[in-house]
Amino acid sequence: MNPSLPAPRPFPALLRIQALEAWYELLAVLRQPAFALPTLLFPVVFYLLFAVVLPGKWGGLERAAYLLATYGVFGVIGPALFGFGVGLAIERDKGWLELKRVSPMPTMVYFVAKIAMSLVVGLVVVCLLSIAAVFAGGVRIAPGTWVLLVATLMLGTLPFCAIGLWLGTLVRGQGAVAVVNLVYLPMSVLSGLWIPIFAFPVLLQKLAVLWPAWHLGRMALGVVGQAQDVRYGLHATVLLATTAVFLGLAALRLRRG
Repeated sequence: MNPSLPAPRPFPALLRIQALEAWYELLAVLRQPAFALPTLLFPVVFYLLFAVVLPGKWGGLERAAYLLATYGVFGVIGPALFGFGVGLAIERDKGWLELKRVSPMPTMVYFVAKIAMSLVVGLVVVCLLSIAAVFAGGVRIAPGTWVLLVATLMLGTLPFCAIGLWLGTLVRGQGAVAVVNLVYLPMSVLSGLWIPIFAFPVLLQKLAVLWPAWHLGRMALGVVGQAQDVRYGLHATVLLATTAVFLGLAALRLRRG
């Protein structure tokens, strides 16, 4: 063994480091009410407004079940975009990222902790939405279907983590919130997450395929039975390709400083 190289850490020790970093990342987010409260409450409030206050069906579709899927997507991509985009930008400005790079902690632990934070916050949002859907919206969903929906939404956060990571390498901390919102909100609306995509002009319906949120939304709608002929393989491929592209772009930016 080369004595100049640090000895590899035992796997249990690495797991402990990862768990601690993820826990501190989650605590940091929860201590920021300007991030935590809107992220947790906005999807539920919008859901109650459009699914419960304005009940009904759209061409045989159940409004409450339909919006559970689309607002579920809206709810999980927010923590991914803001956790990486805003968090990374602020930590770059403060020099924390450089400090973590020179520390003994493996660099990958830092990024995995942010993914874990996004998944935990996203899961809480989905659970709150599900409670609202069942008790206020009258949605009846089988346990197996709900688990499949949650799994789809959780795995679907990865491309948005990658997009957030890339945005975090582009902007400074003070402007990060505005830039992320300029991506998050138009993408959510134009992907049909707030209002069904069939309510849009034909041109916007055709352009929706350009948004990764639309592809995740189609998968979620298919899981809850509110979309027919869903091409899961195609949508998953688009999301994986989006993840790879933006991870590559972010890696290039991080290497350049």
